[in-house]
Amino acid sequence: MSDPLLFTLIFGGLFVFRVVLATVFFALILPAGDQCPNCDASTIRVASRLFDRVLPWFRSSWCLRCGWHGVLRRGRVSPEPARPGVLTRR
Repeated sequence: MSDPLLFTLIFGGLFVFRVVLATVFFALILPAGDQCPNCDASTIRVASRLFDRVLPWFRSSWCLRCGWHGVLRRGRVSPEPARPGVLTRR
């Protein structure tokens, strides 16, 4: 193999490895579930056909309390809290 080709393969491989490693790291630090990372309130899911088909293990979310919007990993969904001042029957 020639030296320029070997140089290109090594540094190209290192670049691809760095991109893959960063993608995996950032995917793992995304919080799972439906809790807002800012205020810990429940978020609502924002439906997107393209996003749900391409990346089904993530969910687009929006927090009604603080206005945060972003991506969360799919996980356990917390039950809806009772609204203050509303009585529920048992």
